[in-house]
Formats: sequence, structure tokens, C-alpha cells
Amino acid sequence: MSSNNNNNDSVISQEIKDKLYETATLAKDTAYTPYSKFRVGAALLSEDGTIFKGCNVENASYGAAICAERTAYVKAVSEGHKNFKALVVTSDHEEFISPCGICRQFISEFGPAKLPVYLVNVKGETLSTTIEELLPYTFGIEQGRKYLIQ
Repeated sequence: MSSNNNNNDSVISQEIKDKLYETATLAKDTAYTPYSKFRVGAALLSEDGTIFKGCNVENASYGAAICAERTAYVKAVSEGHKNFKALVVTSDHEEFISPCGICRQFISEFGPAKLPVYLVNVKGETLSTTIEELLPYTFGIEQGRKYLIQ
């Protein structure tokens, strides 16, 4: 996996990044996409080193579909994990795909803002970014505690 480096790449070893990419690719292979044929795989690294994979799962009602990134997060949270170190997202396309708006908001709930997000294209090239770069000025748990929870 080659990389367009930014300062987040030093946080995660190349060995772990390669494992995450492999896991995201395996997840993509299990995607259920009979309508769009747009397969996406994700791999989420928890603070304790556990890797959760997720794929997109479509539904005839479209709105009931779930993206690969949210699948990985839901699996992790349902197993008691709420602190994360990295996320990888991959597809079958040459261009980099990034999490949709709903996923960006969902991911930001669990932070941290500097969490490395690696976007991997079908050629194995990587674009490194962060949650903060994907969703600047997020409305997250901190604002929720300040404005919504009394």
C-alpha cells in the first residue's frame, strides 16, 4: 500500500496499516450491493488493537442501507469498544472514495478529531486524512454535552 503522507502516518505502523487495508478489502468482498454494485469495505482499529471490519449493505428501500464505515463502528461499539486509533476505507475504484456525510458525522461522535483515516483505491494507493479534515466544525459529543444535556 503506497501512501500520500501527512503527519498522521507516523501514528500507525506500516504493518498495522497493511493489516487494516487487507481487512477492509476482505470486508469489501462481503458487501451486499445488488442495486448500486458499489462495494465498499472498512477496517476500524480500536485502542486495544482489535480490528473491526465493515461492508456496505444495501436495501430495496435505499434509506435502510448502511455504509461500510458505520457497519464497522456499530460492530465495535456493540462489542464495548468506543476508542479508536485508525480507519481504512476502500472500494473497487481508481479514485479515492471518502465517507459520506452521514458517516462523517457518525464517525466524529467517537473521535478523536485527529484520528487517521486512510482512503485506499483499487490500485492500493492511499490518501491519508483525519476526521477533523473530513468534517471540520463538527457538532459532536462536546457540543452535545454543552448544549443538549442539562
